[in-house]
Amino acid sequence: MPVKLFLNGEFTEGTSGKAFDVMEPSCNKRLDQVHEASVEDVNQSVEAAEKAYRESWRKTKPAERAAFLRKFAEGIRANLEEISRIESRNVGKPIGDSRWEVNAGAELFDYYAGAVSIFSGENLPVSRPGVDLTFRQPIGVAACIVPWNYPFLMACSKVAPALAAGNSVILKPASYTPLSALKLAEIAHKVVDIPKGVFQVICGPGSTVGNAIVEHPAVGKISFTGETVTGAEILRRSAGRIARVSLELGGKSPNIICQDADVQRAAESSPLAVFGNTGQDCCARSRAFVHADVLDEFVSRFIEATRKTVIGDPLDEKTEIGPLVSPSQRQRSLDYIALGVKEGAKLAYGGEVLSAPGFSDGNYMTPAILVDVKNSMRVAQEEIFGPVLCVIPYKDEEAMIQEVNDCRYGLSGSIWTSDMTRGLRLAQAVESGVLSINCNNSVFNEAPFGGFKQSGIGRERGLYALEAFTEVKNVFIWTGV
Repeated sequence: MPVKLFLNGEFTEGTSGKAFDVMEPSCNKRLDQVHEASVEDVNQSVEAAEKAYRESWRKTKPAERAAFLRKFAEGIRANLEEISRIESRNVGKPIGDSRWEVNAGAELFDYYAGAVSIFSGENLPVSRPGVDLTFRQPIGVAACIVPWNYPFLMACSKVAPALAAGNSVILKPASYTPLSALKLAEIAHKVVDIPKGVFQVICGPGSTVGNAIVEHPAVGKISFTGETVTGAEILRRSAGRIARVSLELGGKSPNIICQDADVQRAAESSPLAVFGNTGQDCCARSRAFVHADVLDEFVSRFIEATRKTVIGDPLDEKTEIGPLVSPSQRQRSLDYIALGVKEGAKLAYGGEVLSAPGFSDGNYMTPAILVDVKNSMRVAQEEIFGPVLCVIPYKDEEAMIQEVNDCRYGLSGSIWTSDMTRGLRLAQAVESGVLSINCNNSVFNEAPFGGFKQSGIGRERGLYALEAFTEVKNVFIWTGV
């Protein structure tokens, strides 16, 4: 039987009478089926969410909402292994990565359970006799639309602050990977006992279900993570009613290797920063800008480190790189590799379909390393969303920064140098929202996450997420004559 939707406190088949297949990328066999929502289901879910928000949820105290969030965290941890296996089989990611992400999801609920108690307004000094106060109030119905590459973690990163701020939430997962979101719904129902209409999970195509959500006049907040083209379409469809929209979109992030870098550490640390999650990561450091003095050493060490990464079954504990999410996503990567070679780049390693027993039925390929790449090439400018690295040599720092910033995206990036003055100078110059120096990790619950330019609008994580899910109200109290 297909998995049911979670609408207004109940698991239901919806009204479309349709169900869609959910595939397993490691073998391209059907993993499950999920009921497909209709536009009528969307309308009913928004109505239920608005009713729950206006009649009860917005009136709850922060401590009450925090208690619900802690129950989410408890439920996730109690079901960690089951959710992790669902995520690995549905997305194709290694089981170790899935466990880390599911636990990180629980930590997000814990974080916002605490953060909501310190998130407050201000008492402002003003030029007239009186008291000027600001208040943070929830927006109302929040639509959280999440991608297929990190479905559970992205769901938690949006749902937790949205609920903490006092909004009711409609979560729409990607049709490729809806299963972990529906497991979160089960936790909300059985463990959290969330009030009816406060949290719902609806599934179906973006062309019908997604559009109906973003165009609905009662949806006050839209938080979307996905590709830039879709983000622009969401802006267009919601512009007429001036909806509050946050977008976390694509990336083509730089990995800058300076001439004074610890090349061995940079090269050995970077493969999974590019090829982790099989390159299906908006933060993937897919453009390596390498100083000419260390170019040969870096490429040689990077290839050797990549060669040692283990490609395999997502449920194998040793696996570091799994299959891509779909045959079309793998073909997209292969097409870009061919395009890069046609443009003049050289394929230095990988880029092959794996056809040996255990691989032939899935969407497996070896990571690809392209050298002699020019930043103007399409392969260096367009988001591939697959395991493809472009190595771009440089000699002059100023010219390199111009090339790094000559890109429509500006999400993340890394800088490798032994000179912190240089590192901070480059970090200031790079037009990206999230940067790291001498490492590749720069996403934390407490810190803002988001991009410049076409990588998005607004910030997630930290108190910034609570700001994104609230409105500011100013109240002045006259005390003078």
